[in-house]
This record gives sequence, structure tokens and C-alpha cells, in this order.
Amino acid sequence: MSRLEVKMPGQAQAVVEQLYRNMERRIAASPPGLCPVDMALNFLNLCQAQTCGKCVPCRIGLTQLSNMIREVLDGDPPVGILRRIENTAQVIVDTADCAIGIDAAQLVLMGLKGFRDDYEEHILHHRCLGSLKNPVPCVALCPAGVDIPGYIALVNEGRCADAVRLIRKDNPFPVACAYICEHPCEARCRRNMVDDAINIRGLKRYAVDHAGPVPQPQPAPATGKSVAIIGGGPGGLSAAYYLALMGHRVTVYEKQKQLGGMMRYGIPSYRLPRQLLEAEIASILSVGIQVRTGVDVGTDITFDQLKRRYDCLYISIGAHTDKKTGIEGEDSQGVISAVELLRRIGDEEMPDFTGQQVVVIGGGNVAMDVTRSAIRLGAAKVTCVYRRRQEDMTAQAEEVEGAIAEGAEILTLQAPLRIEADDQGRAAALWTQPQIIGEMDRQGRPRPGTASVEPRRIPADIIIVAIGQGIESHGFEQSGIQIQRGGTLLADSSTRLPDLEGVFAGGDCVTGPATVIRAIAAGKAAAANIDEYLGFHHEIEAEVKVPTPRVTDLGPRGRVNCGDREAAERRCDFQCIECGMTKEEAVQESSRCLRCDHFGYGIFKGGRVEKW
Repeated sequence: MSRLEVKMPGQAQAVVEQLYRNMERRIAASPPGLCPVDMALNFLNLCQAQTCGKCVPCRIGLTQLSNMIREVLDGDPPVGILRRIENTAQVIVDTADCAIGIDAAQLVLMGLKGFRDDYEEHILHHRCLGSLKNPVPCVALCPAGVDIPGYIALVNEGRCADAVRLIRKDNPFPVACAYICEHPCEARCRRNMVDDAINIRGLKRYAVDHAGPVPQPQPAPATGKSVAIIGGGPGGLSAAYYLALMGHRVTVYEKQKQLGGMMRYGIPSYRLPRQLLEAEIASILSVGIQVRTGVDVGTDITFDQLKRRYDCLYISIGAHTDKKTGIEGEDSQGVISAVELLRRIGDEEMPDFTGQQVVVIGGGNVAMDVTRSAIRLGAAKVTCVYRRRQEDMTAQAEEVEGAIAEGAEILTLQAPLRIEADDQGRAAALWTQPQIIGEMDRQGRPRPGTASVEPRRIPADIIIVAIGQGIESHGFEQSGIQIQRGGTLLADSSTRLPDLEGVFAGGDCVTGPATVIRAIAAGKAAAANIDEYLGFHHEIEAEVKVPTPRVTDLGPRGRVNCGDREAAERRCDFQCIECGMTKEEAVQESSRCLRCDHFGYGIFKGGRVEKW
């Protein structure tokens, strides 16, 4: 008899591996709005199924936890059961022999802290706080609530102009978002259960590229009410657009020379071509919006003057100031902020970096934008320095990969220490302290710590600081507007400012630096609430008939991704780097949509919001 045998994967193991992959897909596709207590119970049972049962905390403790949470969901327990759940979970964390029991119990503790209100609601009133008002995952996760299945169906039928009209109902910037949106809508796409999420942004790009000129709808009759919008970025222009469609007289006040906000002064034209942005802004203004550029509210005109002149105000000033690193030598010549560089590029004032060594400090999307811009401005070498690992960067993975393909060096686990200057006071090098990765922080990213390694010198002619942005709110605090820590304005979820009648605020100046689509969503919400405040109830709708869903082949199929121009070619100019879909690709990709707006809960629970 043989002493040892070669282990070969059997049929049973292959099936188990496939079951794991299917489970991962279902978890990845879990939609928002599900009961968090029920989800916690299911995750706990999944973890319990993996235990060996060797130690008492796992074998008995996890079963007790499962029974108690099930009693919360289906029984009539006293409120004190939450204390028992918490104590039991903590004992398991402290005494379990391995990570399986510890992790399962920590999951329960995390849920008790994160959604305790849901537990109490089940116990006291036998109901769930979770909402299935909008069960379509992509629509629920789009901050602006765009009818995504609707416009995908229109693209599938070749009705691109109607697709643009449908998008404009909730988002007046279909072109800009088709090029630069971070597509949060794809995160819970149910197609993940089959193969991969729909390329939603790519289909939007196809729609806007093939729609041709799409006229704006006619505004409602004039109401006689006036609204001032402070800030001409995506949030301010979105609010102005919908208010103008409602018949109000709208004036936008913008500090910079041109409109667009961070779409112009924060996103390079290789991502969002300037001519497309300008055409879209002109289309928005065509509904009757007045504009005053080069006006600094707080200096050229006071906030109180605007308040007396208009019936309502919306503040959407964005986050356009730079943040300092606070390290020695930061005031040296040749040290510039990412905000300053991108603002110059936005005004077509291109600096010349020919032959110079450029070092970028930061790991977000802005850091990637200035890294890739520096390459296009002629830099001999561009190095992006980040204090964490590459996988911990907040920048989109495709942006990081694109920068590397264009020749940038990503230097990770290096914390900026000081900036070395030459005799003339110009930056000569960035000194960094190597880091070692450590424990997880609250966001789930491992914290870097100082490594026992000598500091590193990185030669540099230009150092660009891209570690975040701030809000310039100095012109508003004198008028009674409450400024929070960090400089953001205090506003509630309806965009109203407390204790100030007729004043609303939204976007980056309230939330801190965020995405374009979130600013658009804030502008949309503000427009609806301002309209109600002024005594009206106008409704915005798109007179577009969405195609009837049909049963299609739902078998697994690869996702169509948009390609880029060759790295060696695109690194030399600021022309758009991304290639759009062909008609064949768009038809195939749009046919993968499962039409969650119709099937499942979609047909019963508000799958389509036709007007707001």
C-alpha cells in the first residue's frame, strides 16, 4: 500500500468552490434597503457554518447569538436582550480559539453599534426601518436617482436622444457624467450575480456621443420669484437649471472667470474635453439663467446684499482652497498646490515642466490628475509619493493604472518629512520617512507607521501638494451662517440652513470634497426644496416612453469595457484618452441589463420614478 498519495481536486471540491464564487457574487450584488438585522443574522449563520466546533465559544456561543437575533426578528423579546447579545458576542471575541469565532462575534458587535435603532425598532414595534421604496440597486445608489434601466433600454433600441432627455430629468450634466462620473451605481448591480456589473457609464457615454443636439425642455411660466445661486459649479448650475425650468428667475454668481467649478478647474481636459463641457454649460444656460462671473461674494458684493435682493439663496461654493502638509520647506519656490495647477490648466495657462523632475504628494484622484497632467506638460520624470500602499489609495484603480502606463512612478509607504531647498530657496528634493503598514483604521484601511529605516531623498524641481481641499467660507460667517469644524457650512439633509430664512446650501461646501454627481444631487434637492419654500410644487418629468422589458438570454457574458488611446500617444497631449463604445458593443452591453425596474420588486415597489 502507498504511504502517500498525490492530492487531486475532486468533483465535490470543484462544486464547493463554485458555490463560494456564487455566494460572493450574491453578497456583492446585495441591494441597499435590506433589513440590516436580517443581514447580520445571515452573515452570522454563514460564519457559524465554517466553525470546527472545537471550542465552546464557537460551538455554543455562536448558536446562542443566532437564536437571540432570530428572536429579535421574529419573537417578542425584552429590550434587555440587546445587552445579552452584546455580552455574549464580547465573551466570544475574548475567548474563541481562532479567527472564525472572533470575526463572527465582532460582526455582531459592529452591527449593534452601527444600526442599534433597527434592533430596537424590531423589539418595540416589530417592524424594520430598512426601506424598499426604491429596490432597483443602480438607481438607489445613484446620488441623483437617475433612471438607469430606462436609459439603458433606450440605448439598446438606438434612441440615444431620448436617453439623454431621460437622464436630464434628474441630472442636467449627462455629457460630463458620461466622461468623469465615478459610477457608484455599478457597485450593487444585480448582474454581478451572473457575471459582472453593467458598464453603465460606458453606455451613457455612447448615448451622449450619438444623440446629436438635444433641445432643452421649455420652462414653466414665470413665477415672479428670484433666486441667487452662489457658485457656478455642477451643484450650483444643477440647482439653477431646475429652478429655471420651474419658472423662477435665476442668477448665478461665480468667483472665477468661467463657469464649471471643479469640472473645469479640477478635472483636466484629457478626462473631460473642454469643448464638450462648454457646450453642455451653454445648453443649460439656454433655459434662461443669468450669469455674473468674476464676482466674489463677500468682497465684491456681500451676502446680506444678495439676501435682500433675492427671494431665496443657494450656496454651492465648492471646495477650491488647498491644504498644507505642514512640513519644513513647504514655502520654497517650486512647491505648488494641485488646486493652483489645475486652476491654471482650466484657464488654458499651461506651465512648462519640460525636462524637470516632478514629485506629487498624495494618493487621491486629484493627485492622479496632476501626476498625469505633469507628464503632458513635458516633465522628464514624475513620481507620486503616498504614505500608504497602492491598494489603499483613494484614487480610482483605473486612474492609478493609467498614470503608471503613461510613465509615472508610484512610490508608496513614504511619508513626506521635509522639503530640501537650494541656496536660492528653490525646492531641490523631497525627504520622506519610509513606513510600515499596521492595524486597520475605522475606514478599514491599514494605518502606516514609522519604519526603522533611514529617510529617503527624492530629487525634485517641482513639488505638487495634492492632499486635499478646503472651503473658503470667510465671506459667510459674518452673516450668521454656522461654520463647522473643517470650514464646511451647517445644513440639514434638505439643504436648508438653520436659523436663516430662505437660505439653502449643498455640495462640497457642506459635505467636504466629494464627487460631481453628489454635487448635482444636492443641487437637484435644493431646487425642489426652494420651489416648495417659494410656495410652489412644480414637477420635473421627461416625456419619454421607456421600452417594454422583454425576456432575454440571461446566461453569463463578458462585460464590454471602454478602451484608452495608446499610452505613448496620449501622454503627449490633453486630448480625451478614453475611446467610446461601438454600436455593436453598446447593443451587446445594454442587452445584459436585467431590467430590475420591472422584474422582481421593481414592478411593485417604485421601480420607476417618472417625475419629482
